[in-house]
Amino acid sequence: QVQLVESGGGWVQAGGSLNLSCVASGFTFNTYAMAWFRQAPGKDRALVGAISWNENTNYARAVKGRFTISRDNAKNTVYLRMNSLKPEDTAAYYCAAGRNGIGYATAAYDNWGQGTQVTVSS
Repeated sequence: QVQLVESGGGWVQAGGSLNLSCVASGFTFNTYAMAWFRQAPGKDRALVGAISWNENTNYARAVKGRFTISRDNAKNTVYLRMNSLKPEDTAAYYCAAGRNGIGYATAAYDNWGQGTQVTVSS
């Protein structure tokens, strides 16, 4: 069955960096778009960044220039490099997979991981 397993979350001070990873299994990874979403308490889940099977990317305006999404098809893994972290980046971060492009809507992605918490202190 499809599995997406995130890792790399944690606590960091503002201005710091974190690297998230998501290992995928159970589907043909190199044919799927992959994405990272985040959800803070009381807020909707929102796209952070997405990458297509051929490595086109899409980012939320709030993270553009600070975060980088990448993928390694040989390792069935998608990454999110987060630099210059801010307290407002605090959220649960979710990995997602889909075959409907790299759009902003959660409905474009069929499969989800369990999430990893990122906490940024001021």
